[in-house]
Amino acid sequence: MYQTSDIVDAPLADVWAWHTRPGVLQRLAPPWQPVRVDAEAGSLRDGAAVLTLPGGIRWVATHQADGYLPRRRFVDRLTSWPLASILAWRHEHLFSDIDVDRTEVTDRVHTRIPDRLLRTMFAYRQRQLADDLAAHRWASLLHTAPLTVAVTGSSGLVGTALCAMLTSGGHRVIRLVRREPSTGGERRWNPLDPHPDLLDGADALIHLAGEPITGRFDAGHKAAIRDSRIAPTDRLARLAARGGPGHPVALVCASAVGIYGPDRREEILTEDSERGDGFLADVVAAWEQAADPARQRGLRVVHVRTGIVQSAAGGSLRLLRLLFETGLGGRLGDGQQWTPWIGLDDLLDVYLRALVDPHLLGPVNAVAPEAVRNAAFSRVLARVLCRPAIVPVPSLGPRLLLGQEGAAELALAGQRAVPDRLTDMGHHFRFTTLEPALRHLLGRLP
Repeated sequence: MYQTSDIVDAPLADVWAWHTRPGVLQRLAPPWQPVRVDAEAGSLRDGAAVLTLPGGIRWVATHQADGYLPRRRFVDRLTSWPLASILAWRHEHLFSDIDVDRTEVTDRVHTRIPDRLLRTMFAYRQRQLADDLAAHRWASLLHTAPLTVAVTGSSGLVGTALCAMLTSGGHRVIRLVRREPSTGGERRWNPLDPHPDLLDGADALIHLAGEPITGRFDAGHKAAIRDSRIAPTDRLARLAARGGPGHPVALVCASAVGIYGPDRREEILTEDSERGDGFLADVVAAWEQAADPARQRGLRVVHVRTGIVQSAAGGSLRLLRLLFETGLGGRLGDGQQWTPWIGLDDLLDVYLRALVDPHLLGPVNAVAPEAVRNAAFSRVLARVLCRPAIVPVPSLGPRLLLGQEGAAELALAGQRAVPDRLTDMGHHFRFTTLEPALRHLLGRLP
């Protein structure tokens, strides 16, 4: 049997309520594990959660009614064949109040899985629980009532995690999708001709959708990057600007530090810095300007200028992890370019603040307080993965893969961006330095 306990700085009622809401399993699933959450349990008493492992193998965790005691305990057991026949798993979730503001959470697992594997997973889960509850606590001080939030791009890396965080915090999410809706929580969205009722009932709109920028910068890819951002943002901003009861009062748009240009060398870039030159700078500037119809009608508009998002589940870190684990990792070019990174969960906290903080508007740099050069990033990642970083990638490599312009704008770009606006507001970052963030995201305990 494996057992671990942790004390969370939150009342028992809040800790229990968090576990009952949709999105929790997604928030607790370690991103380095090759597991997909297909369905969450509708009830802690007798529901069932469904996970999919590599090869299409299903892990069904069925909650046990005889182990259920509200605010004290719930139990799930592995019931799906063939795993249940060869791998025992019974997980007891225990809760006890230390005092009015602190709760002890205990996980007791009966299984044959080695303790060393469970220790890493539950360390991640404990940190996620504590940090998410802390984020929802400060958010509730800024806005007491639950929000209804419409979200585009909800199936992407950021959107999936953000929707899970919002619903587990008690908010309602309306997913705006370009296909036929498959659940009651979805609405059909035509980016170039949104339906007049699309945003009805939404307190705020988070607009994340856009063609991924990674790829060779040929004419077709550049057009897709531009066209998927500017015109759809303009249409949504005009729709939100109609106002009236039941329409959004805030528009939070994804943006990027690419607005500062690909190479500002040692210049420290704040939200007040001049925009840079280049294709991405032009696109991001026009992307932000496309929200003007909402801004002119008095909506609070926030542009989240995102750095390089760190997550083991996707993005650049997943690719780099594979390269470094095979011993092929190293700096890009001379490694002197600045890497404006941010952990995925810290990015979610920025979006949450943008939703609830009436004083936050305009551009905000969503980057960690301590940027690092690419060479330093490579050394830290190698140390976390216990691998060498001795194979530098010459600048010719990215140029062959992405083209001259793509390499300059993406792989070899550097911006020494800093989160001045968030820092001035006293915003708390889960991770201010790189190594603890990577250890948490990759499940590599020190």
